Amino acid sequence: MINFTKKKILVTGAYGFLGRHLVRNLLEKRKVPEENLFLPTIEEFDLRNWQNCQKVVEDQDIVIHLAAKVGGIGLNRKKPGELFYDNIIMGVQLMEAARQAGVEKFVAIATVCCYPKVTPIPFKEENLWDGYPEETNAPYALAKKMLLVQAQAYRQQYHFNAICLLPLNLYGLGDNFNPSSSHVIAAIIRKVKEAERDGKDYIEVWGTGKSTRGFLYVEDGAEGIILATEKYNKGEPINLGSNIEISIKDLAELICKLMNFNGEIRWDFSKPDGQPRRCLDVSKAKKEFGFKAETDLKKGLKKTIQWYENRY
Repeated sequence: MINFTKKKILVTGAYGFLGRHLVRNLLEKRKVPEENLFLPTIEEFDLRNWQNCQKVVEDQDIVIHLAAKVGGIGLNRKKPGELFYDNIIMGVQLMEAARQAGVEKFVAIATVCCYPKVTPIPFKEENLWDGYPEETNAPYALAKKMLLVQAQAYRQQYHFNAICLLPLNLYGLGDNFNPSSSHVIAAIIRKVKEAERDGKDYIEVWGTGKSTRGFLYVEDGAEGIILATEKYNKGEPINLGSNIEISIKDLAELICKLMNFNGEIRWDFSKPDGQPRRCLDVSKAKKEFGFKAETDLKKGLKKTIQWYENRY
């Protein structure tokens, strides 16, 4: 097991949604000295540039690669090329630079989107290559999936300790509420708040509401990544999530109820549902490094809604 207090740790994407929670966990729960953390911003080191990748990994023991260009179905449909290129080029270059620099361990964060469009429920890691990802986010998903291919190839040829995690859809305090790029929970919370502000008695939600999703509270996600960094050293990918599965219809109704919004939910059938179902088998994470999500959906939603309302 890794003793974080004696390691120099690079966290890319440290100022993003997940990154802020992960860094706080390292500082407060793992007691990592602040001077042992390197938290570069994109303005300082754009990781699409090879020389920047070389610079950020110098003298680092561990790399936790969270930096990504990411968004909901809308952004994936609008900018599939950017999402593919930016994510694949950052990951490939950073892992290669880390290998060349002699980094002890590389933690790659992929995505539940990597799974085939139709996958038996719950998603097991063994099903990862049984088909093509859902079309609306396939370029992003495949770019992230290449982190796993690279990690396994580097482990085989160079004995490089790279692991790859597949987290569920994250939500929680500090989520992205920008309507052009947000994911479903943040999007619905904002729609409800704006409907209340504007005196509307309805909100519009994409799709039919029939598709299902699993969700992982962001603080749980950060803890899972850190546990894997501490304890997991194998080439097989690991699901990181909860056993929650809820339809978008039920999710929207729950959020409306928690926000005391009694208006109508109107479904925009012209917009895609995305992947039909998403729910992870999380038994390997429990077995390999003792991770289990602690926050149930209703509690996590209440905290997220309160955070949003206090700030907006």
